[in-house]
Amino acid sequence: MSMLVVEIHDATDLMPKDGHGSASPFVEVNFNGQRHRTQTKHKDLNPQWNEKLLFNIDGDLPNKTIDVVVYNDRSNSDDNHTRKNFLGRVRISGVSVPMSESDAQIQRCPLDKKDLFSPVKGDIALKIYAVNGSSYSDSPPPPPPVVESTQDQTPLQEINTNKIEEERERERERESEPVIEKIFKKKNKKEKEVKTFHSIGTGAGGGGGGGGGSHGHGHAFSAHQQPPPMSSKPPGFEMRRDFAQATPPGPATAVMRMQMPPRQNPEFALVETRPPVAARLRYRGDKTSSTYDLVEQMHYLYVSVVKARDLPVMDITGSVDPYVEVKLGNYKGVTKHLEKNQNPIWKQIFAFSKERLQSNLLEVTVKDKDFAKDDFVGRVHFDLLEVPLRVPPDSPLAPQWYRLEDKHGMKTKGEVMLAVWMGTQADESFPEAWHSDAHNISHVNLTNTRSKVYFSPKLYYLRIHVIEAQDLLASDKGRALSNTHVKVQLGNQLRVTRPTQVRMGGPVWKEELMFVVSEPFEDFIMVTVEDRVGPGKDEILGRVILPVREATQRMETSKFPDPRWFNLHKPSVAAEEETEKKKEKFSSKILMMLCLEAGYHVLDESTHFSSDLQPSSKHLRKANIGILELGILSARNLLPMKSKEGRTTDAYCVAKYGNKWVRTRTLLDTLSPRWNEQYTWEVYDPCTVITIGVFDNAHTNGSKEGARDQRIGKVRIRLSTLETDRIYTHYYPLLVLQPNGLKKHGELQLALRFTCMAWVNMVTQYGKPLLPKMHYVNPIPVKHIDMLRHQAQQIVAMRLARAEPPLRLENVEYMLDVDYHMWSLRRSKANFQRIMSVLSGLSAVCRWLDDICYWKNPITTCLVHVLFLMLICYPELILPTIFLYLFVIGIWNYRFRPRHPPHMDARLSQAEFAHPDELDEEFDSFPTSKPADIVRMRYDRLRSVAGRVQTVVGDLASQLERAQAILSWRDPRATAIFIIFSLIWAVFIYVTPFQVVALLVGLFWLRHPRFRSKMPSVPVNFFKRLPSKSDMLL
Repeated sequence: MSMLVVEIHDATDLMPKDGHGSASPFVEVNFNGQRHRTQTKHKDLNPQWNEKLLFNIDGDLPNKTIDVVVYNDRSNSDDNHTRKNFLGRVRISGVSVPMSESDAQIQRCPLDKKDLFSPVKGDIALKIYAVNGSSYSDSPPPPPPVVESTQDQTPLQEINTNKIEEERERERERESEPVIEKIFKKKNKKEKEVKTFHSIGTGAGGGGGGGGGSHGHGHAFSAHQQPPPMSSKPPGFEMRRDFAQATPPGPATAVMRMQMPPRQNPEFALVETRPPVAARLRYRGDKTSSTYDLVEQMHYLYVSVVKARDLPVMDITGSVDPYVEVKLGNYKGVTKHLEKNQNPIWKQIFAFSKERLQSNLLEVTVKDKDFAKDDFVGRVHFDLLEVPLRVPPDSPLAPQWYRLEDKHGMKTKGEVMLAVWMGTQADESFPEAWHSDAHNISHVNLTNTRSKVYFSPKLYYLRIHVIEAQDLLASDKGRALSNTHVKVQLGNQLRVTRPTQVRMGGPVWKEELMFVVSEPFEDFIMVTVEDRVGPGKDEILGRVILPVREATQRMETSKFPDPRWFNLHKPSVAAEEETEKKKEKFSSKILMMLCLEAGYHVLDESTHFSSDLQPSSKHLRKANIGILELGILSARNLLPMKSKEGRTTDAYCVAKYGNKWVRTRTLLDTLSPRWNEQYTWEVYDPCTVITIGVFDNAHTNGSKEGARDQRIGKVRIRLSTLETDRIYTHYYPLLVLQPNGLKKHGELQLALRFTCMAWVNMVTQYGKPLLPKMHYVNPIPVKHIDMLRHQAQQIVAMRLARAEPPLRLENVEYMLDVDYHMWSLRRSKANFQRIMSVLSGLSAVCRWLDDICYWKNPITTCLVHVLFLMLICYPELILPTIFLYLFVIGIWNYRFRPRHPPHMDARLSQAEFAHPDELDEEFDSFPTSKPADIVRMRYDRLRSVAGRVQTVVGDLASQLERAQAILSWRDPRATAIFIIFSLIWAVFIYVTPFQVVALLVGLFWLRHPRFRSKMPSVPVNFFKRLPSKSDMLL
């Protein structure tokens, strides 16, 4: 028989429960009707048990649930009703239990509440796995002999099993216990007290003796039984097991099986850090570090090579091809060489990290480029101990002329202008400098490794209202126009109106088309009127080309501009077109209205995690309410992305908030990069999200065809979840979902600070609409929103790809989540679980009310009766009581507020245990590229899921139709009964004071269980008998 092993290691930061700031915790584990517990750790909020509990596995383990509950032992208390206090629970699905001890890991699980009002905190360390029954013998191993124990002798403890029976849960699950078990409980209370001895773990020094073949189980045995001989017990873990197995699980256990999925792997959790940044140190020590106070200060040696003059002639041709070589230890930087120039100008800056300095001597050498071997022109030496320190906002260090020396140290002809100083990453020369960690990168590819700031183009919606056309003529004058439509093209955006019949005066469409355009409005609008001649064949009746800048800007709710008539011309060569214009006495015309909507915000991100909600026009934008500062510190444990090339990872970060994008420098060939770069954004709305992505640079050695920067991970942080003026420093897990499963590619260390500069504006922002006014006054049709968002993302990607270094398409698509709207069974499950999680709070309130109605806790029920009577007598206290109760709950929950910013949750995303086929479907192309049998299997699976959804929707529709049928006379007898009953109640309530009616209804609802029936009530029976329209469906 297989067995389940639950190792209880320790718990931390438990809730004090004894009234003296402490607790005496023990752990009780329920599995498959079996219940075992650990020993009690007295007066310890951070207890360590190190015990193993064993359970028999009957049936299918993945369908079972392990319930681990931590209690406070009150056996020494004067309270006879409650012998234990609830401290927290963890429910673990059998799906996540490994089938061997080698695959199991110790996991720290946060403790959950029992209900809505349970104060719980802390976590518990567990290790759970299943083993074969042969590994753990069913026969109890021989325990040590029983001896009389004194206060500081023998590690044996006497436990009264009758007290354990009395300490069983007084909760609702008690009703579902088997009847036989209840009978045995009553019988055991009458029997003579039986004492049982359990061994207590003695740590490293416990246990001794030799021989024995046991696994060290501390099994229970009765005192009246003859103890077997002494056997050895290895130190460390203590193992206990009860052999009395309960009857099969009742309904309560069945309910436990339908719990939440396994908790998130601690490997995917947030890790708080305390890096030595100036903001945390409160500017102690070096105050110059306050320039970049969210990152660690990094020192660099800067060498600015400006120019040279009067260089000697080195070639036979009477010229020199100079370049400069800057050498420090094993690092060497080289400028560009300039042909035939004795007075060259370079203006290049080199930066050497102070952490990697390998020499105290800096050598700047001027050389002449030659075919065979470069000639030496002259050099200059600098002692690093004499180099000055420069810290912004100091002005830049002025370069100086230095006389060149030959190889023997003698002054020679020629001078070079240099500036050498020691600075930090706050120096304005830092982004443009050549860095020593990029020493093997050529000057051509150096730009691909530098840090830059980008701005998205300003986007507008272009509204084109196609109204009608006149005087349309076909090329064949004898053919009548049948189906005429208008095709409007703007760049790669194409819209087509519906075809319409030509009547007297010309076709009428009256259709609005929406486009996305960007400043500086260099594009042209091509409007073409076509007529359907045959299947797949259209004839052009006329065309007009208009510049976008001719469209009128509309601010907020101002009136639409007047429509205009535009002449349509036949498509032909320009010269012929001009001649035709002169010959023609008239031309076809089209009536259109064009306007640029400046009052909308052009959505280029999903509205669920948008970073910018401002309108397009700068005149309609509000003042900023604060500043967001982001420090990108470092990363650790990155996976090697270029292992096939014999290298590790060339990592860089991209951050996006609002229309401002930032890109850090690329750190080459390292799995633990340290960027320490700080950026700032203005914040206009606190309910926005900043996104930070990490990529591997595939263009450090030139752009290869088809090369794409690989995704390492992404972090999203909502600003409204951050406390103002608080510094958050954490390691965020970099999780990437791939077709073969969820992968952790490392951890990214960030420092965040949100500073509010206008508290009144920020508070009032919560009462304002999320989007600009035009989105509510004149909303864009839902069918257009996704298409316009896709077009906006394409425009942003194309514009940023034209920068230097470019933000490529793969960067923008990953940061903007362009595939977020695509179908995913995993994401659908996650959304369903989110709904169930929200409804769980409501169900907890319903269970609490149900417990009150059934008098589960008589004291609470009596208090509710008193409160109810008070509210009946003083109805003016109802609303104040409700709002005061909400206030108290909010104040109480303040103690349990989130201490860390949100991050990517693998458990919430249903990504950790997603099925491989579901992930393969999620990453499939659109349209699909899979074989027909796989597509058929997925289609059948989708049909089964949709069938369940269809059933739920049908049941909901039936309930709503029954409510509608009460007064619709579909069932004449039911409607007659209801209206007569309503008349009687109307008269009764009219002649009876409302307080009396409310009192009678409330007391009837809170009546004692002995006055209740297990059968459904009369109103429920009446409602279920009402007709629905389900029988009318085919």
